[in-house]
Amino acid sequence: MSPTPVQPTQDPDAPVVQVDIVSDVMCPWCVVGFKQLEQALAEVGVGAYIRWHPFELNPNMPPEGQNLGEHIAEKYGLPPEQSVANRKRVSDLGADLGFAFNFDADTQVVNTFEAHQLLDWSQSKGLQHPLKLALFKAHFTDGKDVSQHDILIEIATSVGLDTDEVKEVLKSGTHAKEVRERQEFWSSRGITGVPSMVFDGKYLLTGAQGAQNYAQLLQKVLSEKETAA
Repeated sequence: MSPTPVQPTQDPDAPVVQVDIVSDVMCPWCVVGFKQLEQALAEVGVGAYIRWHPFELNPNMPPEGQNLGEHIAEKYGLPPEQSVANRKRVSDLGADLGFAFNFDADTQVVNTFEAHQLLDWSQSKGLQHPLKLALFKAHFTDGKDVSQHDILIEIATSVGLDTDEVKEVLKSGTHAKEVRERQEFWSSRGITGVPSMVFDGKYLLTGAQGAQNYAQLLQKVLSEKETAA
């Protein structure tokens, strides 16, 4: 199924740009980057077909997860005060963009492989984008453990996916192979960090680059489309 336009404009005749986003549910900068992209789309007056692609920041994360502060110290060697400062920066950016990051001393990093399987499957149902946003909110705003089946079922059902089908996808692992293949596809193309956004299948921006940079690239893509028409 083709991606559903998820950022419609008021103008039904406005052009629509394909944006592929490689991302992990555990990545706060993926939220920031997407919200900045939303601003850019509104500024330029263009719609977007958005397709989310899997990336695991912590593919070896055990089922029990890990405390975020401990994880940051272990993985990046940051002292606690710098880790707290970084989280405050992200929280402030999120607030400016209309997204609530509720970090606290008990915030956990969890395994996202099964969440990615649901996201891969939900694309065929036309509900991948709302599921991705719901997973972001569940983890970062509501502090839910998105590695747990009952939580994943609750979230998926809330965006309109069938409960029994969700349960079967999680139980059977039918999309595990597809997720691994998609991860390998992007890593083979040099993607080592997220968010990574590919505009119109040609232009890559990695990291949360800001609304202005996204707007400039959208304008470039539109200009090229007009020239080629």
